[in-house]
Amino acid sequence: MATFEEVRNVPNNPEVYLIDVRNADEVASTGLIPGSINIPLHDLEDAFTMSERHFQHRYNRDKPSKNSVIIFSCLKGVRAQKGTDLARSYGFKRAKTYHGSWSEWSKRHGF
Repeated sequence: MATFEEVRNVPNNPEVYLIDVRNADEVASTGLIPGSINIPLHDLEDAFTMSERHFQHRYNRDKPSKNSVIIFSCLKGVRAQKGTDLARSYGFKRAKTYHGSWSEWSKRHGF
């Protein structure tokens, strides 16, 4: 499980991936946690299987390696856990869930 402090420090750790699995309309209404990229849960499997070049072009970020730390977030943590489970099924052993997700983030930042 990822902590608030770990997520807060993502912009200072470019080797760590923070993936928000909410739908684009949800993200548009709230914004993203700094350092995160939005890959909706329904697109996540495609993201894991696309080429490195296509991933870079689509998400403006290198594709994570199997050894990368990947933290998943959503609104309250439920979809983030599904993202973590899917990532682990694809061999990303260091995938983890930020259970507080946007709800905790926004509460701590007074949004």
